Amino acid sequence: MKNIHRSASNRVFAGVIGGLAEHFDWNVGVARILFVVLAITPAFPGIIAYLILWMIMGNPE
Repeated sequence: MKNIHRSASNRVFAGVIGGLAEHFDWNVGVARILFVVLAITPAFPGIIAYLILWMIMGNPE
């Protein structure tokens, strides 16, 4: 199983969503749209989750 890391090629800010999409073989555009939809809902603190993932995910290879 490959490690989750931030994407070097599919990045907008830090490559977190691109890295998750590459790891799980998702479409990057759909993953970004899903994250934005979840981030604007009050039950999902998206910005905090993004920052935490940015800190714990490995650097792009």
